[in-house]
Amino acid sequence: MLIVMKAHATEEDVRRVCERIESLGFRAHSMPGAQRTAIGITGNETELDPGTFDEMVGVQEVIRVSKPYKLVSRDLKEEDTIVRFPNSDATVGGDEVAVMAGPCAVESREQALATAGHVARAGARFFRGGAYKPRTSPYTFQGLAEDGLKILAEIRDRFGLLIVTEAVDNESLDLVEKYADMIQIGARNMQNFSLLKRAGRARKPVLLKRGMSATLEEFLMAAEYIMSEGNYNVVLCERGVRTFADHTRNTLDLSLVPAVQRLSHLPIIVDPSHGTGKRNKVTPLSRAAVAVGADGLIIEVHPDPDRALSDGKQSLYPDQFDQLMIEIRQIANVLGRSVAEPVLNPGARRSTPVAANAGTVAAR
Repeated sequence: MLIVMKAHATEEDVRRVCERIESLGFRAHSMPGAQRTAIGITGNETELDPGTFDEMVGVQEVIRVSKPYKLVSRDLKEEDTIVRFPNSDATVGGDEVAVMAGPCAVESREQALATAGHVARAGARFFRGGAYKPRTSPYTFQGLAEDGLKILAEIRDRFGLLIVTEAVDNESLDLVEKYADMIQIGARNMQNFSLLKRAGRARKPVLLKRGMSATLEEFLMAAEYIMSEGNYNVVLCERGVRTFADHTRNTLDLSLVPAVQRLSHLPIIVDPSHGTGKRNKVTPLSRAAVAVGADGLIIEVHPDPDRALSDGKQSLYPDQFDQLMIEIRQIANVLGRSVAEPVLNPGARRSTPVAANAGTVAAR
């Protein structure tokens, strides 16, 4: 059920409605918009009587939501969500196309710092790098764990890049929340519901990757798990699905971008590195992703891909990343959007992170 407040409803009116919802044993999710505030109700396994709220001060209408997902839906929030970060003007979901770049895995301090310096100078605002690596084989590189997170924190301090890294279980999520600016939930864990709920209780934005065979509805329902726990700072990521095709690692489904944007207010970015698995396809699919309206890209970059401990075949060389940034800027400009310009001294834009106060949701 969805309660739409009148345009002139006060904060006190909204608070009273939320208190009424919670007094009935349900959970209230207040989502302010540019023109109105909507309040979603979760936890109601039985039918609620709309008359319970119809006569309350400030209530405009009560709507039954037929979709299985409620909080991610445009029925709740018409405006596009912008995820913001403390002490930074970087956003995901605004007019600027967010670029997250870095190696698949943090292999060493030297490798990570070299990559970070390059992608920061090229204009990336976010650094991606895995400290925990869920691999198909138990005998392959599994990441540096907390030591890798400490390297990522050093990168933020030195270059001013916001850190995006994956949590693979509840224990690692505790550490990722401590060190990173955005918690990534990988494709293999898209339906790890206990992990999603834990991410929903985190105070950092969450990057949720689509599962390897997930439908659009399953993807949105996974985001609903996170939001139902109170974390509304969710960014979706299309990273390719398994098909019969053998010319790419996965099949990058760019049609998902406008499909998500029609149904949900959440921002969506694209991962052409995992989506193709082949270096020569990353730049063309990046151009296509920006053209189709994606809110950002997450790109693997490595100073020596042939010696990478993870996913070297899909990692760009630094000079290839430079060229990709030039090309996507041109495409973004045609669409009335932007990509951050190159930075001669990326260390000058560094900010002091606030661990306890994560992203905030706003309307575009």
